[in-house]
Amino acid sequence: MSENVVHLHKPTDAPAADTATVTTLTVVPDASPARPVPLWVRSGRAVKTAVTHERTRSAGRAVVRHGLYTFNGGRIVARRAWDGRTGSRYERMIRAAEAAGNLEAAEEWEERLQRFRAARHHRRMDLLHSPVDAAKGVAVGAGMSVGVLVALGVVLAISTGEVSDVVTPLSATIDFIALLIRIVQVVWGPAVTIGPFLALLALWSVGRKQQAAPQWALPANVRSGEGEPITPSIVVKALRDLGIAPLKTAIKEMGDAGASMLGPIRIAGCGVEVDVTLPSGVATNEVQKRRRKLAENLTRHEHELFITIPEAARTVRLWIADSGALDEPIGPSPLVTDETLTANYKTGKAPWGQDLRGDAAMISLYQRHLLVTGLSNQGKTAAVRALALWLALDRAVKFWIADLKGVGDWAMFDGIAEVLIEGPSDSHCIQATEMVEDAVEEMNRRIEARRKDPSLVFPPLIVLVDEAQKAFMCPAKGEDGRPYGGSKATSRYFMAVREIHNQGRAVDVLMWQGTQDPTDQNLPKLVREGAHTRASLVVGTESQAAMALGDKAVNAGAAPHLLRQGLDKGTLVVASDGITIPAGQPSITVRTHFIDDEPAAEIAARAKALRDGVTTLREAEQGEERDALADVAAVIGDASRLRTNEVLKRLHALDPKIYGDQWTNDRLKALLEEHGEEPKKSHGVMVVHRDHVARALANRDTDGSASATQ
Repeated sequence: MSENVVHLHKPTDAPAADTATVTTLTVVPDASPARPVPLWVRSGRAVKTAVTHERTRSAGRAVVRHGLYTFNGGRIVARRAWDGRTGSRYERMIRAAEAAGNLEAAEEWEERLQRFRAARHHRRMDLLHSPVDAAKGVAVGAGMSVGVLVALGVVLAISTGEVSDVVTPLSATIDFIALLIRIVQVVWGPAVTIGPFLALLALWSVGRKQQAAPQWALPANVRSGEGEPITPSIVVKALRDLGIAPLKTAIKEMGDAGASMLGPIRIAGCGVEVDVTLPSGVATNEVQKRRRKLAENLTRHEHELFITIPEAARTVRLWIADSGALDEPIGPSPLVTDETLTANYKTGKAPWGQDLRGDAAMISLYQRHLLVTGLSNQGKTAAVRALALWLALDRAVKFWIADLKGVGDWAMFDGIAEVLIEGPSDSHCIQATEMVEDAVEEMNRRIEARRKDPSLVFPPLIVLVDEAQKAFMCPAKGEDGRPYGGSKATSRYFMAVREIHNQGRAVDVLMWQGTQDPTDQNLPKLVREGAHTRASLVVGTESQAAMALGDKAVNAGAAPHLLRQGLDKGTLVVASDGITIPAGQPSITVRTHFIDDEPAAEIAARAKALRDGVTTLREAEQGEERDALADVAAVIGDASRLRTNEVLKRLHALDPKIYGDQWTNDRLKALLEEHGEEPKKSHGVMVVHRDHVARALANRDTDGSASATQ
């Protein structure tokens, strides 16, 4: 038996055809060991870790904090001493009173300054005679003291019969003085050594009490505490440190250190308000663009400062919230707490929420088209629904509603609305478009009737489309080839809304729309500009804020794009003549009341009780009944399993009308779970097994149940 030969190197010549099989091994060398990290690299990493560690940062903040406590404590003590020796305190109060326009207080402080100067002059004149008077006083005092001691010694000598006792009191006094001198000699050295440290400790205590250190160096519990009260000096300092060179220079050159720029600081709700007249060369938009920096200079968060432009030239109006006040809830809606509350479409105002001053924000809905927009899940539907619930308490008002989200947000209007469409599919968008077109026909009918009889009065009709961006983006086309969605003159929804905006107000046919994340595609310019009341929750960009409210409002300080997504839910910036807006401002910020589904249903029940009974027309039923479980088995076919997404695609291809957009993974899972089965994961994806569906069919047939869907 021949022995196999193992070659360690690949042969260069090809083997002959009749050569015996040869096994070739290729020796793969081991990977070269990783190069050691240089010492300087490891040292640098260790130093970086140590320097950036939280303990190191905390220790650094502590060193800076306590050092500044001592330094700034010295400044505070020096300033107090200077104020006590000079009239600077009185001069500051005079400037502040003049800046606030309080001339009586200014005159009173001026009188106090004059009295202080007169008293100081009298003390200085007294110093001219004080050395002579002091010397005389010392001589007289010393003589009287010696005389008293000698007299006391005489009395003592008479009493004891010893003549030497005459000097005993005087000798005892001299010994006591010598003892005091020895005590001072012993204590003086340590006192000189410890004294400076005690002085530094005193200065540190003053600085610590005043928190005289930057915010970043203060302890966490102090940094997160309430902000400082807003005073004229704090506002001026915040403006001076804003980084605007002409403003900083002008403040330095002002004789009153900038106090003349400020109007009175007024309490306004959960904050204060002050008007600032900017010096020449500083534009109002320069201050607006630095909102965050100005807020932090005022020890506030960015969302706690609102900057608007009043009618006065070169003036910005600052509203500064109390620290943390905007994060507190505003309380329930009067619609929830007052069951006797009613509505009047023509003369009444809806309780929508509170403004930043804490006053009730009431809005008139009379003959005003409405547009509410914002990012998703920020309270848009709740804000619109709160207005509709109030208006539903006026029994004369009619509602046609299309909810293109279709998750039951408007279900309580079943029995109030004459038309209620709920669903997110293209078919629901088509029905919403046809509903708006029907409203156009109703509007034209009313206009024609009004021409014949000008005295006719029509019941208000609110045509409400929630998630209107779906209608604008609907790709479906009608039999005539016209698209339902879009922003061109051929778009059916767009043109119907435009017609209502143009003429509906005259006959009380009003268009209300709620839409999210506005763009020129899902909210055309002509539609958004046709609304009389425009409101915006938080949006992503300043350009979207301009789309929602208009360029004029945004240029004047309206800033829904600066609200906090997720934290400022339900906070709206409103531009409308139906709500009271402070003079000189084009918009107002409103924190709306949130009405949950359960209290909303109770309010809707009160509205239904006021009406004679309304039969709500829902979307028409489509297609024939189908056996959904059998259809799932049919689309799986011979495959052992299919991904759930593939099953849904095949169901949609089988019957697009029945298995449209409303059929999702959750609905498919619910169908199988109803019959004891459910989709399983395979290699990380959800799949439906043919055997499981067959078993579900068998279980259903055994139970005698039937599962059918529209």
